[in-house]
Amino acid sequence: MKPQFPSEQSESGEFQRQEDAFREWISNDGSTSYPAVAERYHLYVSLACPWASRTVIFRKLKGLEEAIGMTVVDPIRDEKGWAFRNPSRGTTSASSFQSTDPINGFQYLSEAYAATDPNFDGRVTVPVLWDKETKRIVNNCEDDICRMFNDAFNAVAQNKDVHLFPKEIEDEHAKLADFLYENVNNGVYRAGFATRQRPYEISCRKLFEALDQLETRLAESRYLFDNRIVEADWRLFCTLVRFDVVYHGHFKCNLRRIIDYRNLQSYLMDLYQQPGIADTVNFDHIKRHYYMTHIEINPTRIVPIGPAIDLTKPHGRDKIS
Repeated sequence: MKPQFPSEQSESGEFQRQEDAFREWISNDGSTSYPAVAERYHLYVSLACPWASRTVIFRKLKGLEEAIGMTVVDPIRDEKGWAFRNPSRGTTSASSFQSTDPINGFQYLSEAYAATDPNFDGRVTVPVLWDKETKRIVNNCEDDICRMFNDAFNAVAQNKDVHLFPKEIEDEHAKLADFLYENVNNGVYRAGFATRQRPYEISCRKLFEALDQLETRLAESRYLFDNRIVEADWRLFCTLVRFDVVYHGHFKCNLRRIIDYRNLQSYLMDLYQQPGIADTVNFDHIKRHYYMTHIEINPTRIVPIGPAIDLTKPHGRDKIS
């Protein structure tokens, strides 16, 4: 059994995520060769991918839809990688998305990687922030892209007052973000892509220990840092919203569901009901990607019809001071 890419699997059966290949920076002060101007950059994403979804959320919250274009790839990734296909292929969702690449006419996202580095031989990932002027990838790291959307592009953002990296909690925020990445965001993958029992159990138990800690934290705080939504909240949201749908069953993270956690479930509903966020979530894409792409885990490629989830019910989080 192989995980996402052969080099990402250790001999002991652990999943080891590859490093992001492109980490150039867009600035608003002339300090880099990439200025933060409107309509120069284009975002390639998958609505199934939690890493890419965080950049979609930031683009939405900052009001950058007119300044930065976006193209959604097909949810099913095959041996050729992320592709641009007719969205009606096997879909059960009424929502639509841009099925072809209007910027370069690419058929596969790998073409963007090859155009940027002809020698690139790693796994092609989303998100990708593309520069239409130099015709190359500027950055494929979701952490960097979110930071640039928040900071560098503020002059062209419609929602300039939205700031998701508060200076006054910078150190504590960074520490929590690292905790979330290691134990939750990447933790579900370390469990799901483990190919031996021991690394699976270690990762899965660490994941639920982290969720238990977060459940306690959210008992007395509406969001991770009191009543203000910050980047860490959206980092956690992107994993929580996929948890009961795919990670619980497909990745065998099944000690508990998120719906079994009183505070985590209501917190998830609270974030989902924030203006514009539901538009960034596509459960059809999420389920079809995981169940139809990871054939080593799900060789039949059957996509489950459930679970039935309603994130629109009253959450009651506003009662927490």
